[in-house]
Amino acid sequence: MVEGARREAVRRTIRFYLDADLSPKVAVIGRGLGLDVVSAHEVGMTEAADADQLARAAAEGRVLVTRNRDDFLALTLAAYHDRAPHRGLLVVREIAPSHRASRLAHALRRWARARTTVASYGVYWLPE
Repeated sequence: MVEGARREAVRRTIRFYLDADLSPKVAVIGRGLGLDVVSAHEVGMTEAADADQLARAAAEGRVLVTRNRDDFLALTLAAYHDRAPHRGLLVVREIAPSHRASRLAHALRRWARARTTVASYGVYWLPE
């Protein structure tokens, strides 16, 4: 497979679920960039507990993207110990403000292009 085709396939296979702490604009811009991304805002989950957010992302085969590092690290560890479904956690650093939706969407695309797989229970940090 040529490099461009491989990258295109990766973008289609890595699916993202944005936690409620991130702007839904990131999802809109991300889809325009070819990403498979949905936002908690778009699916009516803005008031859902973190555990429910993680469960929804896992059920849909999506990497959960959040700024809420501490809570989701604890939930990821609990999911691992309980052998609960988990498709990965991608933590956004605090220096990426949610009103910078385009910047974050492009960072997600770069992150997806750099990977061929995402480990279940994997924890990743999104570089800018």
